[in-house]
Amino acid sequence: MLADLGCRYVLIGHSERRQYFAEDNDLLLRKLQAVIAAGMVPVYCVGETLQQREAGIETYQHVIGEQLAVLGALAGKEYVVAYEPIWAIGTGRVASIGQIDEVHQYIRDTLLQYHGASANIRVLYGGSVKADNADAIFSLKNVGGALVGGASLDANSFGQICQAAKKTV
Repeated sequence: MLADLGCRYVLIGHSERRQYFAEDNDLLLRKLQAVIAAGMVPVYCVGETLQQREAGIETYQHVIGEQLAVLGALAGKEYVVAYEPIWAIGTGRVASIGQIDEVHQYIRDTLLQYHGASANIRVLYGGSVKADNADAIFSLKNVGGALVGGASLDANSFGQICQAAKKTV
């Protein structure tokens, strides 16, 4: 139905779906494949909780690595990954530029292991993107765009984020 309406991108694996509907990797892989079969591009969300983040690099990379594992089955298919640190969504906490860069590099490295150097890898950032941090986020070489949440509801703020994104194109 979404394809019939002209939708091009579909969110899969959002943290709220994982949490409230117990969507696991098997179900998410089937959803990814269904979206691709329908001619749309899945935007696959990954991220860690505050507890997982504070447990250390091995823990949160393990969590994100398990979430990314399903993408190994999508060789040659188009998809986008959105890194959403769950602990930075609507909490007032914001990931540092260093944290964003570190995780995006980890995601890119992991996907390169699955698909090789010729893979077209696009990783978005989706953790409290705002007009005042958009320039810094978009300046990171491993960030390929943003998944904007609440800031998209304010036209002026969203416009500023779009202008920041436009500078990097």
